[in-house]
Amino acid sequence: MYKPCIVIPVYNHEHAIGGVLAGLLPHGLHCILVDDGSSPACAAVLRELAQRHDGQVILVTHAENQGKGGAVMSGFRRAAELGFSHALQVDADGQHNLDDVACFLERSRQHPDTLIVGCPIYDDSVPKGRLYGRYATHVWVWINTLSLDIRDSMCGFRVYPLAPVLALLERRALGRRMNFDIEILVRLYWDGVPVLNLPTRVAYPADGVSHFQAWRDNVLISRLHATLFFGMLPRAPRLLARKWLRP
Repeated sequence: MYKPCIVIPVYNHEHAIGGVLAGLLPHGLHCILVDDGSSPACAAVLRELAQRHDGQVILVTHAENQGKGGAVMSGFRRAAELGFSHALQVDADGQHNLDDVACFLERSRQHPDTLIVGCPIYDDSVPKGRLYGRYATHVWVWINTLSLDIRDSMCGFRVYPLAPVLALLERRALGRRMNFDIEILVRLYWDGVPVLNLPTRVAYPADGVSHFQAWRDNVLISRLHATLFFGMLPRAPRLLARKWLRP
């Protein structure tokens, strides 16, 4: 049975999360907010939102910050415990176009075994350094999957089928910070999960808070690309066969 929910990792986005939630609740889905060790001010906002929307909003709390990946994984595990089959991941800073939620969910319903991935269309608010840096990651992802099937590996607006995600998390420790979105997508692709790219407009960001730390996160992402490259090599025959045998 197709039963989706929404997972939102939150770290000190108290000024944006109310608007994000207001745009999501009309879809009638349960929203799992993961407080990733936020400040007392943000934690209070999240508790108030969960109390106000009791029954539709579920709050998961980390005592200490674990990173975006750690928060998303906690949300996925909670979603699975509650019996959901799919999880729509949305960032808490308001950068995603929530008008696209219905389209993403409908395509996921039509293709329940497929990972639905946002392919960003940026406005002028995107930091140019971040934009150019993304292209380097795109090239490495294309190398490490031996395909162009993944058009963008860093957009945090996705619908995941939870069964293959939980199977992956059971056998592999994934990156817990900004390297998470890249790694889980490549490894699910290696596992044979189909990917469907959907365009979506992205703005940076509603509350002016970014938790991307250039030195730390770029080092983590660079290490990840190297690790994935050496993981791709023994998988290369299967990945190429998958491409050539595709109908």
